[in-house]
Amino acid sequence: MYNILIAKYGEIGVKGKNRYIFENKLIRNIRNMLKSMGKFNVYKEYGRIYIDVDDSNYKEVIDEVRKVFGVVGVCPAIKKEKDYEVLKETALKMLEEKVEEGARTFKIESKRGDKTFPMTSQEMSIDIGGYVLSNINNPEVRVDVRKPQVKITCEYRKEHILVYADSVEAYGGLPLGTNGKAMTLLSGGIDSPVASWLVAKRGVDIEAVHFHSYPFTNERSQEKVRELARILSKYCGPIKLHMVNTLDIQKAIAENCNEEETTILSRRFMMRIAEEIGKKRYCDALITGESIGQVASQTMQGIVCTNASVSMPVFRPLIAMDKVDIIKTAEEIGTYETSIIPEADCCSLFSPKKPVTKPKLERIEKSEKKLDVEGLIKSAIDNSVMETISYE
Repeated sequence: MYNILIAKYGEIGVKGKNRYIFENKLIRNIRNMLKSMGKFNVYKEYGRIYIDVDDSNYKEVIDEVRKVFGVVGVCPAIKKEKDYEVLKETALKMLEEKVEEGARTFKIESKRGDKTFPMTSQEMSIDIGGYVLSNINNPEVRVDVRKPQVKITCEYRKEHILVYADSVEAYGGLPLGTNGKAMTLLSGGIDSPVASWLVAKRGVDIEAVHFHSYPFTNERSQEKVRELARILSKYCGPIKLHMVNTLDIQKAIAENCNEEETTILSRRFMMRIAEEIGKKRYCDALITGESIGQVASQTMQGIVCTNASVSMPVFRPLIAMDKVDIIKTAEEIGTYETSIIPEADCCSLFSPKKPVTKPKLERIEKSEKKLDVEGLIKSAIDNSVMETISYE
C-alpha cells in the first residue's frame, strides 16, 4: 500500500535563505545511509523530502532514514495521481487498515496544496470524514477530533495526492557535515562513543583518536575500539581513527612524577596529542566523554587542569548527565554491548591507588617540568597509525 516516505526535518526549516544548503546535504546523507540497501530515489519538492519505496522495503527504509541526523520524523504515505475522489478512497482504505489494527476513533486533517481547488482545507476534512464514516464497514468506528486513535492526513497537492497517518520518531539534530569537524578522544568505555554521537548529531563531522599501551594492553582492546568506531560510522559516515601508543609517556610519568598525579598528567598528554593531530586534520574542537565527578580525573579541579593543557575548545556533551542516562543513549545507538566487553585500557594500566581528586594546576605544571613533554608528544604522534573505519 505504501509507496513513498516523507522525511520531516525540524531546525532546517528556520534556516532562511541557507535552508537549501541543509536540505541538499540532508538528501545526500539519506542516500548514503540507504546505499547498502540499494539505490533509492530521494528528492525534494516544495520544502519536503521524499523517498520512493514499496510495500516490500518501506519498514526497513524507515528504520535507516530515522538514523540520519536532521530528520525528526518519517511518515509512510500513499502517493497517487491527482484526483479528489481517489483521495477520499485512499483515506478510506487507510482507515480500514487502522481499524483492523484496533483503532476505533479517527480524525481527518486536510491540506490544500493546490489553491485552485474550490474547497478549503477545513471543508475537505469535513467532506472526506463524512465519506469515510459512511463507507467504513464497522459501526463502532466514530469521529473524535480531540483525541483520535488515528489521525489521517489528506493532501491535495498540485501534482499528486498524499495520504498518511503514522510518523516514526527520528533523532533530529542537523545534517552531518554542516557544522565543521572535531576530534573525539575515543576510549573503549561507555561514555566517549555517546559523546561523539551527540556532537555529530549537531552536524559536526568527527575523527577519532584512541590511546593504547601495546604490548602492555592486548590487541583485543584496540579491536574493541575499532568496533565502536564502526558502529558510530553508521550514523557519522566513515571515521578516520588515529591509534596512538602512550606506553613511553606513561612509563616516563611513573618514573619521574608523583603516583597520585599519574591520571591527570596522562590525561593532559592525551589532550595535547589529540589537539596536535586535530590541527593537522583541520578540526576545530575536541570531544571528550567527561561527566562532572564520575571519576577522579573528572572533578571540577581535574577538568580545569585538563583544559589548561590545550587551547582548542573542548566539547563535553555528557558533562551534566547521570550515568543511567548515558547508558540509555548507548543502548539506543548500539554501542553499549561493545563498550561493556571487559578489556584493559591504557588508563587503568598505570592507575594510582589513590589518585589526586583536587589537583592544583601549579603543582601539575611543576611535575611536567621533569618530563620531556614536547619530545614525548612528537614521538607518540610520529608513531601513530591512521585507519579509516566504515560500517560496511
